[in-house]
Amino acid sequence: MGRGIRAVVLAALCAAVLATPAEAGRGRKLTAAERDLEVESFDVVWTTIRDKHYDPALGGLDWEAIGGELRPRIERARTRAEARGVLRDLVGRLRQSHFQIIPAEVLEDMAQEVGEGSAGGDAGIDARVVGGKALVTSVAKGSPAERAGVLPGWEILRIGKFRAARLERIALEFEGRPHRELVLADAVLARLSGRIGERVTVRFRDGAGRPVRRDLVLAETRGARYRFGHVSNLHVWIETKRLEGNVGYVAFNGFLDPARVMPAFDEAMRSFLDAKGIVLDLRGNGGGMIPMAMGMAGWLIPEGDRYLGTLKLRETELKAIVSPRPETFAGPVAVLVDGLSVSCAEVLAGGLQDLGRARVFGTRTAGMVLGSSIEKLPSGDGFQYVFAGYVTSGGRKLEGAGVVPDVVAPPDRKALLAGGDPALDAASSWILRHGAETGEKENR
Repeated sequence: MGRGIRAVVLAALCAAVLATPAEAGRGRKLTAAERDLEVESFDVVWTTIRDKHYDPALGGLDWEAIGGELRPRIERARTRAEARGVLRDLVGRLRQSHFQIIPAEVLEDMAQEVGEGSAGGDAGIDARVVGGKALVTSVAKGSPAERAGVLPGWEILRIGKFRAARLERIALEFEGRPHRELVLADAVLARLSGRIGERVTVRFRDGAGRPVRRDLVLAETRGARYRFGHVSNLHVWIETKRLEGNVGYVAFNGFLDPARVMPAFDEAMRSFLDAKGIVLDLRGNGGGMIPMAMGMAGWLIPEGDRYLGTLKLRETELKAIVSPRPETFAGPVAVLVDGLSVSCAEVLAGGLQDLGRARVFGTRTAGMVLGSSIEKLPSGDGFQYVFAGYVTSGGRKLEGAGVVPDVVAPPDRKALLAGGDPALDAASSWILRHGAETGEKENR
């Protein structure tokens, strides 16, 4: 739901992981002109990394030698799949997130305007892979899944021809990597989204352990349409409400569409100034614009000399300075994160954690916190590359490490089936307990 840039790029990554050696060698042979474009694309990628990466030393890599090693391979590439394999090998030498080769067909989907029969549809299911099992973690109101009676806690067994058992292969491929949870979840979510009107057959195991089948016709994804750079089929949403016990709650799926999201966030924060605490739910948040995170933090931090972290570019450094609002919320703040919280979501969660302004609940974030851009290559493929590094105000590098929650609370099938939410329940309990303890001290 609202997978955006994060998911499109990860879809390309998962496709590369799931491809077999035989599949990589198949395809129409390149013409001489097409091979020239692939070689030209290689040179663009190699030069861009050399000239624009925030670390001129590239972590100690001998970039000249790597270029000399790989360029002859792309000159000999017989198919586009082989050429892409060489380019992925090139960017993979850096061992950093936000370096991707995006197939032209995926890039085209990213730029396609949303409309009937086009990209931009989904089943209304959010899911996570827990203990090797794909679980429905939430179902959007009014979505095809809700109308079909799908409930949180149901296990996804099969989507079309894709069997959830294949997730074991992906899990092994990404063992020990912080973005493992992200890749696993997106392998499921990518198959629950597609073109509006497309029919997807999903087999579940329901709460009673019975196998059930649902045929879901994809509807337009939740949220308002928004264009960001090369990507036009984004949907951005924000949800605000009061939870039981007078706890404010804000969730949104990306730091995008500031003209609509920021006023909604500001209005919610003004209304929550009397709340016992606030929950910022950044689970599944795909990131976006750092200035939005800075503005949001301004509601929670009264001091004017604080910053969330520092962006490190090749020639300079930029601090993500927090600008306090005239009125700020002084009560306890809980931030919910998981392995699908990336980029700006990690900046805000890690920054508030380092400043001692929030307690973090959930599971470790993806560790994908580098400033990046996407360009179109001569071959037609897309190239996402990094131009800025990032460290928190406490000096932590979140890239490759992620934000580690203060309270680990992963999704749990039993809790989901009972209508619970382990991370949110733990955060709400902490806020209400904190308020009770504060009241006791004031009464003494």
